[in-house]
Amino acid sequence: MALKQVLEVYELLDSAYVNGYEVADLLKGAGLEEVTVTRIKGSKGTTDFIKAVVKGRNGKSRGGSAPTLGIIGRLGGLGARPERIGFVSDGDGALAAVAAALKLANMQQKGDVLEGDVIIATHICPDAPTQPHDPVPFMDSPVDIAEMNRNEVDPAMDAILSVDTTKGNRVINHRGFAISPTVKEGYILRVSEDLLDLMQIVTGKLPVVFPVTTQDITPYGNGIYHLNSILQPATATAAPVVGVAITAEVPVPGCATGASHLIDIEAAVRFCLEVAKAFGKGKCRFYDEEEFERLKELYGPMNHLQTLGRKN
Repeated sequence: MALKQVLEVYELLDSAYVNGYEVADLLKGAGLEEVTVTRIKGSKGTTDFIKAVVKGRNGKSRGGSAPTLGIIGRLGGLGARPERIGFVSDGDGALAAVAAALKLANMQQKGDVLEGDVIIATHICPDAPTQPHDPVPFMDSPVDIAEMNRNEVDPAMDAILSVDTTKGNRVINHRGFAISPTVKEGYILRVSEDLLDLMQIVTGKLPVVFPVTTQDITPYGNGIYHLNSILQPATATAAPVVGVAITAEVPVPGCATGASHLIDIEAAVRFCLEVAKAFGKGKCRFYDEEEFERLKELYGPMNHLQTLGRKN
């Protein structure tokens, strides 16, 4: 159970004054030694990127061989101040990522050390701008997606869970969380059976998978419609990426306040933790490596979908 951590992090992040250094202090106070904050100023404001490494028993940070899981909390901002007062729906991804880091730190203090390393990354911005989007408004960000990827996607991540609020649509229609098919190097692959198993164990319900289109896995900035930014990390890495979408039954604006359901976020955090446990032990595959190689042999590489494409 990670509800205590979700509540604690929510109370910290629900502030007009919160910054990355306060979040780092929380994680360091829980025993994490490797926590970094990078303040970046963009054309629309400032945000603090935070990255925490939770070292595993046989993790690469200790010279071991266990694979490293990345958990990225993807968002535009925690708040849309001064336009909106309070924590916005879009902030759920950061809340989930930081709560996962705090729970992993608490677990280590109690002797429960995972096999592999886990790297958690997100950014902290209480006053991000908004932007128009159909069917409901999106949150914007002080920095662009390329800057986010540079600061959040770590080369050490062997697989990535990208956690993002995904409520501003009419294609999921489920309250809780949903996962995506695996995306790797421009390919949308089959849904991981191992992740489906873990999801139904965590929720006690049938797993929910959200639809992904070719448009969604191309980089922002190409003028093409995207569901949201949940799969943007896949444009910046060769590692397999799976989206963990925190969802609703009806379209909810990313800039809406009072729209965060902490029980749903806690379930998403528990899912990420169970994936981290299994992945570090080599018992959770994000994709079939042999089938992926066969796909490339038959149809060639699809890396061009990770770029902005041809310029007119």
